[in-house]
Amino acid sequence: MADPLAQNPDDRLNNISPKPLFRQRKIEKSPAAAEPCGYLPVRSYALQRTTLASPTAFGSGIEPQAGPDMHIRYGYTIDISCERPTPLITMLDIHPSRRHDITEPDEMTVVSLADGARIGDVSLYEDKFGNLCRRFIAPAGGIRLAAAGIVHDSGFPDPVRPEAEAAPPEALPDDTLVYLLGSRYCETDRLSNHAWAMFGGISGGWNKVQAICDHVHGHLRFDYGSARPTRSAAEAYEERVGVCRDFAHLALTLCRCLNIPARYCTGYLGDIGVPPDPAPGDFSGWFEAFLGGEWWTFDARHNAPRIGRILIARGRDATDVPILNSFGAHSLDRFDIVTREVQGQHYPATSLHRRDHWVLAESLRAGGEAA
Repeated sequence: MADPLAQNPDDRLNNISPKPLFRQRKIEKSPAAAEPCGYLPVRSYALQRTTLASPTAFGSGIEPQAGPDMHIRYGYTIDISCERPTPLITMLDIHPSRRHDITEPDEMTVVSLADGARIGDVSLYEDKFGNLCRRFIAPAGGIRLAAAGIVHDSGFPDPVRPEAEAAPPEALPDDTLVYLLGSRYCETDRLSNHAWAMFGGISGGWNKVQAICDHVHGHLRFDYGSARPTRSAAEAYEERVGVCRDFAHLALTLCRCLNIPARYCTGYLGDIGVPPDPAPGDFSGWFEAFLGGEWWTFDARHNAPRIGRILIARGRDATDVPILNSFGAHSLDRFDIVTREVQGQHYPATSLHRRDHWVLAESLRAGGEAA
């Protein structure tokens, strides 16, 4: 059974440079027609302009025109066992806001563990938070979910804007108000008094959120062995232990208590620009706070700007963004996550070049001519 994470990229593709691709654009085949069955319509985003999270993120007020520019290989192989046919919903696809950055398409394969047959009846939809979801029925015996892709990244760390202020509730946009409310894992009623006592006197919206992150980072002890899927923000505060989602839940709950909209995020976060973590690869959880009219990334677990976040989904808390919803009993037998920077290989860095790269890559894989 093929494992996308174990496959090496085609050497012919690794040596393709973006500039010649743009010059040799003679293929008549349209991007839409080149899309294999099962791929997401990533090319509908291909002509969007790639920008940083904020043009003023680095204090100059001018959008940087060039950065470190890197490519990140990401992917997963997940085995799920079930005794009988079981309906599933997965949330494993890169978020629509980052799909224009994809350099190598990340088609998800669903294969039966019982006989190796590929499951073709998979439907795709977008949930109410704008996340991409897939639904299908896992056959008796279970399935293997697998995907591997490459995404272009600016190479800059998370942007920082200390002068960003928090708007009063009456001035907030309507679509942010849901992120002020309590939710399944974020009990604002239980933590409100603590939030105001600890942070109510701090001036400046960004300063408040950063103070919350500092507090949560020091208050909780990170421990994979203590992970519990039902732990809430209030319980994490009392137990003083948790994993990345608990850090995020507690921090964003304290923000909501102070009338700062905050939402939960999940995605890939590799050890790029930091010492390698010996722990097995996993998806990461962080949060975004609404300050100065924009959403900004914060990470109470690492409590420092990081490079190479790849967003999968956003929601009120982890309830809204599970990687898997199962409507029946199942067991997780394999969980391999890969996120690493691609070194020594050339991939296109703009959306137009990426579109041409995909067309040429598919032509090469099919044994055709590049031009």
